[in-house]
Amino acid sequence: MKFGAYTACLHDRPLDETLKILGELGLTGAEINAGGFIPAPHLPVDELLGSAGAREDYLGRFAQAGITLTGLNVNGNPLNPHREAGPKHAADLHRAIDLGAALGVRRVVTMSGLPQGHPGGTAANWVVNPWDSQFLDILDYQWNDVAVPFWKDVNARAAAADVKVCIEMHPQNLVFNPPTLQRLVEQTRATHIGAEMDPSHLFWQGMDPVACVEHLGDLVFHAAAKDTRINPGNVKLYGVLDDRFTRTPAEQNPLTLGGRNTLNQWPTNPSWEFVAVGRGHGVEEFWVPFLRALHAVDPEMAVNIEHEDQAFDHIEGLRLAADNLLRAAAKAGLGGDR
Repeated sequence: MKFGAYTACLHDRPLDETLKILGELGLTGAEINAGGFIPAPHLPVDELLGSAGAREDYLGRFAQAGITLTGLNVNGNPLNPHREAGPKHAADLHRAIDLGAALGVRRVVTMSGLPQGHPGGTAANWVVNPWDSQFLDILDYQWNDVAVPFWKDVNARAAAADVKVCIEMHPQNLVFNPPTLQRLVEQTRATHIGAEMDPSHLFWQGMDPVACVEHLGDLVFHAAAKDTRINPGNVKLYGVLDDRFTRTPAEQNPLTLGGRNTLNQWPTNPSWEFVAVGRGHGVEEFWVPFLRALHAVDPEMAVNIEHEDQAFDHIEGLRLAADNLLRAAAKAGLGGDR
């Protein structure tokens, strides 16, 4: 297996410095952002698509650092009805597939997206619990009229490029758990669409990521190493569908997610929060069996740290996550010891 990191948390540093940091942490892989919600400062997409020489030079920088480029990440909402968001994210996904093929990178990570709830709608609409038939009407429209045609086309592009598209099962998307991932694959008859197994979003929904890996089997193409800490006292009051987010003030330059959409602020006492590997679930209790389950699906699978732990700066958080991930790999008998 290849243990690395998604480099979005180091976008304030040049690529070569970023790769050097990963190597010093004992990591051997990198996942690079290619568009979607956030920019791609580590990946000159247009230049690389247009020049074989540029691609050779780019990959040479990874080789010199002893790092393998294991995936391109284009997380966004390609089904967003907002005309300044959805079409751009979809185009970024298409270009990432083309660039992955050109670079010899066979994994592109993204999200399924979430469309409007009816024709002409202008806001994405996530139906959580369709107990009323009107909610099934919304889902039927979203799946049959929007998602299935879009993802059939993506699968055709990916198959032609020999690239696997790895969907992060993320709430506020049509695909947020194993059954919805399987539904997408089945309804599109996909051969090149599967899962990016990020346990963090499964934890707070009450799922067992190891069971999810075993259930999906060969549909797991790629993995993330990000943990979630559940705060039981807050869950007792707010549940896991905690809606106490607030708008980020304009003077704080909120992150733009496409068009007029921006990233909100988390509650100060959340029901759950993303943390570094090992700070939500123990190395031996969870991360060892999780890595073993992934290895059983694909011994060559890439597992990339995603740092979003607000208690640590980027380097400290990556170091803690890398230490715990590599310790888990060693205990699982998969290498990783430094």
